[in-house]
Amino acid sequence: MPQLDSSTFTSQLFWLIVCFFSMLFIMSHFIVPRIADILEQRQRKIDGYLNKAHNIRLEAEDSLKKYQDALAEATAKANESLAATQAELNTYMQKKQDELTAKLQKKIAAGEAEIAKSKEEALAKVKEMSEELAQAVVAKIGLTTISAKDIKDAVKIVEAKQK
Repeated sequence: MPQLDSSTFTSQLFWLIVCFFSMLFIMSHFIVPRIADILEQRQRKIDGYLNKAHNIRLEAEDSLKKYQDALAEATAKANESLAATQAELNTYMQKKQDELTAKLQKKIAAGEAEIAKSKEEALAKVKEMSEELAQAVVAKIGLTTISAKDIKDAVKIVEAKQK
């Protein structure tokens, strides 16, 4: 094998050193700086994305807070409106109920007056009928000494005792 020939060791060693240092020079001056630059750009891009994500998260939290505040305000306004509408409705219902009660009271009073009038008329008719009946009974019995005026006075006396 030619690599193991001791007479070529020095030339092999020379070219090994030349190749090693030339590769080291090329790597250190051209390739490694490019890789470092690419890694640095990549890290800056990642940091930029992280900063943007952080800013967007803060904006989203701020927007969420504004939304929740607006929702709470709208809910409060809706509750106030609902309470006002409920109060108006209660007032309207109470007014209508009072009007209905007044109408019913008038109708009840008119009905009671009509009933009282009918009662008076019925009692007057009963009084007349009782007087006529009493006169008929007296006439049937044959008592001619009792006059119609006496019968009316007797009915008045009975009526006064009942009251």
